[in-house]
Amino acid sequence: MTRTELEAVLSWAEAEGWNPGLADAPAFHAADPDGFLLAEIDGEPAASLSIVRFGDATAFLGLYICRPDLRGRGVGLTLWQEGMARLAPRTTGLDGVPAQQANYTRSGFVTAHRNLRHSGVLTPAGPDRTRPLEPEHMETAQALDRAVTGFERAAFLRGWLAGDPSRVARVLLRDGALAGLAVLRTCVSGHKIGPLFAADRTAAESLLNGCAHRTGPARVSLDVPEPNSAAMALAADLKLTPDFETARMWRGPAPAQDLHRTFGVATLELG
Repeated sequence: MTRTELEAVLSWAEAEGWNPGLADAPAFHAADPDGFLLAEIDGEPAASLSIVRFGDATAFLGLYICRPDLRGRGVGLTLWQEGMARLAPRTTGLDGVPAQQANYTRSGFVTAHRNLRHSGVLTPAGPDRTRPLEPEHMETAQALDRAVTGFERAAFLRGWLAGDPSRVARVLLRDGALAGLAVLRTCVSGHKIGPLFAADRTAAESLLNGCAHRTGPARVSLDVPEPNSAAMALAADLKLTPDFETARMWRGPAPAQDLHRTFGVATLELG
């Protein structure tokens, strides 16, 4: 896909109720300009699939959508097979909805854990102790992302952290060291927070409080890895309620993810 075509596919995602960010396309496309596939019928877009490659050994799959009027004709499956062939033998991840997980299992994907989306309104609790992400923080933020996710995605992060005013990146420093990172992303409806990486619950709470100072009464969503009990408890204590779930699944050896520092996934489309 071209970036313009990716913009159109994200409007499909909006129609499916996925609530994309207002400026997702530039950051997504910059992550891997050849990583977005489009199937056409008679010259018209019919189905989409993202196969974004990170580093030399890892990839992430998403945006698997077929136009509603063309479903049941094998268009999506043909595109899926093409995408899988391009990614082999890379380790490939995805965040799959329950209805599709059996299909992904048949394609060789294995469930690692559930992500539970928690949504609600954040209310500021005390002063904001976070600060904006500055250029001098970028290298450290990329190192944190690499340590937490287990793979390299610097090209994506450069655009995600500083690419558009609809995304606000905040950091928390302790004794001059980076203790956490949060990105608040304005979406078609409300906001999503991701990634939310933090050394511990206290740091995550401070970062969410920093986001609350910027959202007002708008609804926010946070995709929390279920194995992080501290993150699950924090979401519950902040009165965010679970309303959607996915499973993080991998085909091939899973990266060494640090779920204890993952309080919120960056984006279900790119991990």
